[in-house]
Amino acid sequence: MSDDAPLPLRGGARDAAQPRPGGASGERPTYAADFSTPDPSAKGERSHLPPDHPPVTFGRVGVLLVNLGTPAAPETGPVRRYLAEFLSDRRVVELPPILWQPLLRTVVLMTRPQRTAANYAKIWDTAAGDSPLRVITLAQAAALAADLPGVVVDWAMRYGTPTIPDRLAALKEAGCERVLIAPLYPQYSSATTGTANDLVFRTLMRWRWQPALRTLPPYHDDPAYIDALAQSVGHGVAALGWTPDLLLASFHGMPRSTLDKGDPYHCQCRKTARLLAERTAMPVEVSFQSRLGRAEWLKPYTDATLADLPARGIKRLVVLCPGFSADNLETLEEVAMEGRATFLAAGGTDFAYLPCLNAGAVGNAVLAAIVRRELAGWLPPS
Repeated sequence: MSDDAPLPLRGGARDAAQPRPGGASGERPTYAADFSTPDPSAKGERSHLPPDHPPVTFGRVGVLLVNLGTPAAPETGPVRRYLAEFLSDRRVVELPPILWQPLLRTVVLMTRPQRTAANYAKIWDTAAGDSPLRVITLAQAAALAADLPGVVVDWAMRYGTPTIPDRLAALKEAGCERVLIAPLYPQYSSATTGTANDLVFRTLMRWRWQPALRTLPPYHDDPAYIDALAQSVGHGVAALGWTPDLLLASFHGMPRSTLDKGDPYHCQCRKTARLLAERTAMPVEVSFQSRLGRAEWLKPYTDATLADLPARGIKRLVVLCPGFSADNLETLEEVAMEGRATFLAAGGTDFAYLPCLNAGAVGNAVLAAIVRRELAGWLPPS
């Protein structure tokens, strides 16, 4: 690991390991925690090694939070590089590369980056000099580290930086012999959780000494997650000053073919929405956003739904995106901005977007509870 690479967060050391977001140049955030000093509580305490043994740290448990990714800056060049990586993933676009790559290189990457960069500029966190997704994921990792004393917590992006291979190497250098991979997607999809795990597995294929590994299962129907969503809805609606006619749960879209091939994503989205409706006693409908290409995607589409609702008598609308653990371009620009404009232009009178759970107290508590459960047997009794 290079000297300027970020170090993982040591559990229970929030004050000593405050994260500093990287700037628009794409520099990675850095941490103050230094894992060159052995943890006295670790089973692999160095005092048991011969005096001439090479430096080594081992015996620790690590957690790697993984989210989708983001460009290094809201500019055409970084966005083009990000989209090239994202849209070249065979789990994201399942067309044969011989057909897709020429179209991607000559059409998509020549036209889409400029428009996408402009959208990123609308939601970029200028105070942090970084994208909201990266800022929030870092904060989630810091909170989780504080909640799990003795556990090494780190985070990565499937596309862009910090990369999964780099952060796995950092966990190894920190002495982690057991690692939980935690993709931050409540619902499982081949194109999200599946591809994140793929890259982890491919990385470890090149390692001689591999850690024991666990992967976080989907938590779309976890009672703690549903309760957290319900709390978010309750607090958000109470602060509005008006009563919504409907709660619209907008999930990231996937091609219809993924459902036909056996991907559970659609069913898990529907179950999340059903449980949320039962928990809140509010009318809830489901839609799917962010289509790409001309193929049929999961329906109903969010943009079409927002345009149709006022004609159905739905004038006051609340939208949330329970398929995301952190706000990002799709939620902040596509839904909260474009979606609002579409709904109001169609005759709606009131529109509110409820943020994702993000790194708030409720969201952090859910993440800590789910991760702690998946670490069972690896941690000493509390």
